[in-house]
Amino acid sequence: MADYDIIKDLKVKFGDDSIKQQLTTDKMPTTWVSSGNIKQVLSFLKNEIGKPYKMLYDLTSIDERTRKNCTENPKCDFSVVYHLTSFGRNQDIRIKVPLTGEYPSIPSITDIWANANWYEREVYDMFGISFNEHPNLRRILMPSTWKGFPLRKEHPARATEMGPFQFPEDKRTEEEEALTFKPEEWGMTRESEDSEFMFLNLGPNHPGTHGLLRLILQLDGEEIRDIVPDIGYHHRGAEKMGERQTWHKYIPYTDRIDYTSGVMNNLAYLLTLEKIAGITIPDRAKVIRIMVSELFRIISHLVWYGTFATDLGQISPVFYTFNDRERAFDIISSITGGRMHPNWFRIGGVTQDLPEGWKPMMQDFLKHFLKSLNEWDKVIMKNRIIKARTIGIGAYNTDEAIEWGVTGPGLRATGFEWDLRKKRPYSGFEQFQFDIPTGKNGDCYDRGLVRVEEMRQSVRIIQQCIDVMPAGPYKSDHPLATPPLKEKTLKDIETLITHFLGVTWGPVIPAGEAMLQIEASKGSNAYYLISDNDTSAYRSRIRTPSFPHIQMLPYISKGYTFADLLAILGAVDFVLADLDR
Repeated sequence: MADYDIIKDLKVKFGDDSIKQQLTTDKMPTTWVSSGNIKQVLSFLKNEIGKPYKMLYDLTSIDERTRKNCTENPKCDFSVVYHLTSFGRNQDIRIKVPLTGEYPSIPSITDIWANANWYEREVYDMFGISFNEHPNLRRILMPSTWKGFPLRKEHPARATEMGPFQFPEDKRTEEEEALTFKPEEWGMTRESEDSEFMFLNLGPNHPGTHGLLRLILQLDGEEIRDIVPDIGYHHRGAEKMGERQTWHKYIPYTDRIDYTSGVMNNLAYLLTLEKIAGITIPDRAKVIRIMVSELFRIISHLVWYGTFATDLGQISPVFYTFNDRERAFDIISSITGGRMHPNWFRIGGVTQDLPEGWKPMMQDFLKHFLKSLNEWDKVIMKNRIIKARTIGIGAYNTDEAIEWGVTGPGLRATGFEWDLRKKRPYSGFEQFQFDIPTGKNGDCYDRGLVRVEEMRQSVRIIQQCIDVMPAGPYKSDHPLATPPLKEKTLKDIETLITHFLGVTWGPVIPAGEAMLQIEASKGSNAYYLISDNDTSAYRSRIRTPSFPHIQMLPYISKGYTFADLLAILGAVDFVLADLDR
């Protein structure tokens, strides 16, 4: 992404004084724009320029007030950051807006991108920044009664920094009142000319919601008129934790984001961190990472496959898919010592080398698993009831998917062949042969077909990893990744001090910022990390696929029945921790 021609185009359109370029570690085109010009710039990038930036990939903010290593940036208290994606250019651009004042405001862009709605609400919720003309600016991850804005630097990062928890009767009454749904606050009416609407709570404990998610449905009989997702029940401050833990100690926290995908979360975090630190990964470590990540892609899809069938009324498949998931976990356990959350990847590589006997385990699993997939095709995907429940249901086209920020299988199901492993190869994916499965109709059935075929492609990739596994070290010898050799620490006091500081405080990552995307099991996953030359991140932003996917849920559910909603939810394949962080 080292092409800065787009910055020249912006300067020609808006003038040199309006566009201030910033050079970043990831080489992504980055520029500062005033709040007065932001809507014009973003509209130009989306609608007017050749090979436009059609997707609002992410929108977040930074509390700049205590940052030290940013002297070349405009002076500001906060910044709002927009990441846009151009599929025609295969390029992203980062647009930043400097803001001053304790509680600044900026124009909303919900009239430019539909998916900006939730992202702007999140920035307001976490930083207290207002978005003028937003249709319904309110908290989204925190309770409406929460005091303060958690991602501001003055907000405490630990419960021990706050007073003891108290829940008196008046507080209980306030919280219960806040949970009462008032349709008028969401622009809804309670009745039409000829009928009275029903408002139904689905969740937050209904198993059909795949976790603690609350959906308030506006129903006209069985027909869904609208849905208000109430999220945040799984929010536990993952981004705030990234600013209090050292770079190394934060790795296990990433496992818990999309908890069905294990080390795949580690990979997105570490690739970005290693980019900032300038760490080169050995070839063997790259291939090991790919092999284990693709095994976790299968594991994640097996969770989806079984629960998807259960959502549609089939009982047996979940036992079959989870049985093979256990077989895969046996391999993960043998290699890493852990199962769902092995946090096995490390800065510069992996924790340890592959154990003896890993190849036969892998080969046996792959041989068995391909037979299982063929059997399940007959039971699930070729079942006429499953087809009747999913074909033509919850459909959207490629343009709609891009407008709402949909990535991964949900985007490929529309017929758009876009996979980051092919388009922007990372960790050595360029040396592997595999196909990109696509659908045609973008409905629930096609989203299922794409995931089933993705498991077959993961088997191909894992087999190639087995065949071409290179020799060599499993971890970089870069001083920020690996402590000095033990024999040297016993002879040299300076080396011993370096070892002690690296283990206790953790590595000091040089100042810089970067964001690298990976093709996670549910879509595009990325960490936007900023280092201020310290032992922990100054800003740790997690862009997850589930957040925009659930935001699109009301759009693709209107006009369908309540029974269809469970098929739509199952086909989305979301995880609440991935949604709420």
